[in-house]
Amino acid sequence: MSSYIIEGSRTLSGDVTPAGNKNEALPVLAACLLTSEVVHLKRVPKIQDVLTLCEIIKDMGGRVEWTSDDCLSIEAKNIKHTSPREDLCTKIRAAILLMGPLLGRFGRVKLAPPGGDVIGARRIDTHFEGLTALGASLEWHHIIEGKVPKARGAEIVLDEPSVTATENILMMAVLCEGKTVIHNAASEPHVVGLCEMLISMGAKIQGVGTNRIDIEGVASLHGTTHQIGPDFMEVGSYLCLGAIGGGRVRINDIKVSDLRFALKTWERIGIKPEVGENWLEIDGSSPLKIANDISGRIGTIYSGPWPAFPTDLMSVTITAATQATGTMIFFEKMFEGRMFFTDKLINMGANIVLCDPHRIVVTGSSQLYSSKMSSPDVRAGMAMIMAACIAKGTSVIDNIYQVERGYFNVEKKLMQLGAAIKRVD
Repeated sequence: MSSYIIEGSRTLSGDVTPAGNKNEALPVLAACLLTSEVVHLKRVPKIQDVLTLCEIIKDMGGRVEWTSDDCLSIEAKNIKHTSPREDLCTKIRAAILLMGPLLGRFGRVKLAPPGGDVIGARRIDTHFEGLTALGASLEWHHIIEGKVPKARGAEIVLDEPSVTATENILMMAVLCEGKTVIHNAASEPHVVGLCEMLISMGAKIQGVGTNRIDIEGVASLHGTTHQIGPDFMEVGSYLCLGAIGGGRVRINDIKVSDLRFALKTWERIGIKPEVGENWLEIDGSSPLKIANDISGRIGTIYSGPWPAFPTDLMSVTITAATQATGTMIFFEKMFEGRMFFTDKLINMGANIVLCDPHRIVVTGSSQLYSSKMSSPDVRAGMAMIMAACIAKGTSVIDNIYQVERGYFNVEKKLMQLGAAIKRVD
């Protein structure tokens, strides 16, 4: 098991550039299975989840080649089977994204239940309902098995705006005969990125970026070149770190439009960066102050589907809030395990009350002290790294595999900002 050793209380300043969006990279990798022609991908984050999905595609017979540090060439011309290796699938949640393209192009799939973060129940009913509506026959015992007697377009109403379910249905529907309409579709930037790639491959999609997506099926798709957008989860993580780091941190090469609601939310705990056309800069030497509601009551920050505040930014925002003067309630509506990492922050000196699996109360500002911790999931791991960077003393964070599944070059980027961090295998 690998660990980070972090000496805290260092001033953090400098420039950082986010990698490509992990949550876009994974579905576009899966979408490469929809064509026999070569697909070129740019700004691909070389993180563990991406490497695992590449290994799955290669095991099925696809050709995967890194042409540079962040560029991939993928050809799925000679796929030998549609039963991805169980040991690889159980490592990542993104394995579920193979269902749509394999059913859409090959008409069959045999898939182990996906793995991923331990942040609560992550149902796949919406995937089954949508793909079944398109003509798939699916069963789930120990293994998910599916075939398509006859693919057909359909009108589908999702029972939740699930990102991965929307993506799976999209990837099957683009090759179905007839028209498909997805109501209550997810509209996150990474869903938009997948749609843009599919359109460049010859798919006919309308309503991109809205909660109604119309797809007119085509007979086949061709190769393309697609650039993945910047990871706004990484942008948010380094912005929150910069806000409590004591120096000035500038984040370059970003899409500000991906952060509009998040920026509005962060203002409530005093994080107010300078915003440029494609950059943000935060002064971490300015004290943070939490704003109450207009009535004077304690405010609440909620997570929710796009364009609401993303659940994946909850953990890092909570760490930042421990350094802000005042009290704020955080209500995580989506995952009942997301908040459990806060016991690590409490052990470090944070003033946090865990009300129930979904709600906590944070009162700051609190001096944090070093601790030995283990990362339970990608986002909690980054939040713990943030806490260690500002804590007094030297902290050890184990199970950093979880962090490196979602963040590229964490150690290098933190060192560039002045953090004293060392990776130990």
